[in-house]
Amino acid sequence: MISLAFARTLYEGSDPVHDFDHVLRVLALARRIGTAEGADMAIVETAVLLHDIHRVDEQAGSQVDHAILAAEEARRSLNQLDPPPVPTFIDAVAHAIAAHRFRNAIEPETLEAQVVFDADKLDAIGAIGIARAYAFGAQMEQKLWGEVPEGYGGAGPDHTAHHEFVYKLANIKDRLHTTTGRAIAAERHAYMANFFARLRREIEGEL
Repeated sequence: MISLAFARTLYEGSDPVHDFDHVLRVLALARRIGTAEGADMAIVETAVLLHDIHRVDEQAGSQVDHAILAAEEARRSLNQLDPPPVPTFIDAVAHAIAAHRFRNAIEPETLEAQVVFDADKLDAIGAIGIARAYAFGAQMEQKLWGEVPEGYGGAGPDHTAHHEFVYKLANIKDRLHTTTGRAIAAERHAYMANFFARLRREIEGEL
């Protein structure tokens, strides 16, 4: 099957928000959630290792989202193994990868896909989520803070980590599928909300 060493080579040149360290964090969360929920861990772990392999292509301007590209590439890679896994395994891995993205319309229909989705989204919230939001913001030369207007659509020239929190990160806990994932999300969400509340007070000179 796919090894850690081989998977690492697929993320060379990735940005610090979606690099192999992200994959390893998601893998640890997926193992915790998948074991607790009774998922097929071979499917879960394979999908996690391959889930972000086309992030670079998406950021380079591809019109197809990275989850779809990664699912297609995973099919090709798994079919080239000697011997290849059974087709149902490959289908399950590809679905879990295609369904892991927050901003597409593919819902995770299997337990394994739900575990991968939850683990990936949990790495976007809490302390690590804040760090990733600001790492991305630095790449995009975003300001440290900005007020979020009513009905904000999720993107624009004034986007900041605070905008990302209000538009996306604060809603992740309500999008998770597994009991274990939701329990982890509750604590991470509280930490993140407290951070941005304090940051506002510091910016306004209250603290």
